[in-house]
Amino acid sequence: MGEERQKARVVIDTNVFVSSFFGGVPRKVIELWLDGVFILCLSGEILEEYVDVLERLGVEGEELRRLLKVFSSRHNILFTTRTPDLAVVMEDPSDDKFIECAVALDCQYIVSGDKHLKGIGRYMGVSILNPGDFLRLMVEE
Repeated sequence: MGEERQKARVVIDTNVFVSSFFGGVPRKVIELWLDGVFILCLSGEILEEYVDVLERLGVEGEELRRLLKVFSSRHNILFTTRTPDLAVVMEDPSDDKFIECAVALDCQYIVSGDKHLKGIGRYMGVSILNPGDFLRLMVEE
């Protein structure tokens, strides 16, 4: 149980999660989660957006079922059904769900490529980093 407390809690923005299907740094970020380096934090709203965007991009069938199975296994995942109602990202209020989830689950990081989220920088102890900076930080630890 002590090991779980030491792992960073991280919310991953949809753009990073979806980009991981195409490789590069976002894939390396997801591989760190799958390898147990950090705990992925999700809310129903975030998970719904992941699935919606992946379906629109043509990810379906067995590939989507495999992904949903990973989520349902709760492998290195914390899930919240209750999040605070925050208004932080004035330029794009739909991004507030990532900050709300991070606050609800006491996360240390949000990983995002979104300029509006990255523009916030830090909120209530949560650092908002691009995938490259987050990867460097996790590899250094």
